[in-house]
Amino acid sequence: MKEEEKEEEAQAEVEKWKYIFGFTNMAVVKCAIELGIADAIENHKSPIPLSDLSSTLNCNPSYLHRIMRFLVHQKIFREKPSINGSTGYEQTPLSRMLLGPGENTLKPLFLLESSPVMLAPWHFLRSRVLLNGTGAFEGAHGDDLWKYWEENPGHSQLFNEAMASNARFAVKSVIQKCPEVFDGVRSLVDVGGGNGTFVSLLVKEFPWINGINFDLPHVVSVNPEFEGVTHVGGDMFQNVPNADAASVMWVLHDWNDEECIAILKKCKEAVPKEKGKVIIIEAIVGENKTDDELEIARLLLDMVIMAHTKTGKERTSKEWEFVIHQAGFSSHSITHISALQSIIQCFP
Repeated sequence: MKEEEKEEEAQAEVEKWKYIFGFTNMAVVKCAIELGIADAIENHKSPIPLSDLSSTLNCNPSYLHRIMRFLVHQKIFREKPSINGSTGYEQTPLSRMLLGPGENTLKPLFLLESSPVMLAPWHFLRSRVLLNGTGAFEGAHGDDLWKYWEENPGHSQLFNEAMASNARFAVKSVIQKCPEVFDGVRSLVDVGGGNGTFVSLLVKEFPWINGINFDLPHVVSVNPEFEGVTHVGGDMFQNVPNADAASVMWVLHDWNDEECIAILKKCKEAVPKEKGKVIIIEAIVGENKTDDELEIARLLLDMVIMAHTKTGKERTSKEWEFVIHQAGFSSHSITHISALQSIIQCFP
């Protein structure tokens, strides 16, 4: 036991700094996005020396060197010899996913979560945990998340762009791992679909599907047009447009069990009893799979939901089973797809 305690103490000496300076990763990556480092590296077409990078970005070479040294150590960029033989920088798969450029990046999601609006509620997390406490987002901004979006169109747009960037990655995972989910589906309504990115990508991949993007009226009123997709405004607690199938991605985790059940009931009413289904794309926590490196990301997401919503949470498979059963579905299946989310198919 003494040897184990010594090992724990030695590890604690290292780990403590990750918590004390934990905000630094987010702050430096945000700085890199704002400077346009990834764009400059991408445009150079070959490893770019510090001198060229600093002149392109109009940066102090000494400070930029320290930023790049940190980002290289974090494996966000990598060092490679440049054409003139000096050390140059090039992108990695991680830098392309975090920093862009291009639409196949999670940069909008990063910018949302690192924005002052979304950071402020973390200072009120204690209030969310206390008995009879108030929501952390309300504590920071006076209103819940949804009212804030409605009253602040600029931030609402950032939110929709962030959800769209996540949707692009989610669609790829779904299509690669289990495209059979959409066999026989001729029409699909995406509930809480934001700007319509998710359903538009599905329709592009499965052109026989007629897509309906369903969200609040103020959301869909400014949406771009997509071929094969109809935008419909409404309230998912009141009704959901009819279709062969309904998809709900990263929506139900925003609500408590009672609200979640109410949404699922409306989805169930919208699909045919015999051949219809509701497709939930959400994280499932606590599966205890030792090889699942994404579990920490799901637990982090659960903390994000606690900080940003009134009643939402990430659910275990048992908790999903409860809300699905209470909503009146006869059966369901879960497919893990080696991604943050899993696919839950619910059958009337």
